[in-house]
Amino acid sequence: MTRTEIEETVKKFLVEELEIDEDKIAPEAKLKDDMGIDSLDFVDIVVIVDKKFGFKIRPEELAGIVTLNDFCSFIEKKVTK
Repeated sequence: MTRTEIEETVKKFLVEELEIDEDKIAPEAKLKDDMGIDSLDFVDIVVIVDKKFGFKIRPEELAGIVTLNDFCSFIEKKVTK
């Protein structure tokens, strides 16, 4: 899976499943501050990532993820191992 495919998949589930306004989705957008993702949304994200990318995110792995770009880079590292 390419970086572009990862970004498109993430953007799609943020809009469709978490109902985040597409205008708020940008690589430098902060997940919590700019996009309004809260702790319950992160639970949903863990489930969605498992379904779409085939791996489970451990809570401690989310600690360093601030922006959408960070999140996509994290997924990219996991799926290209």
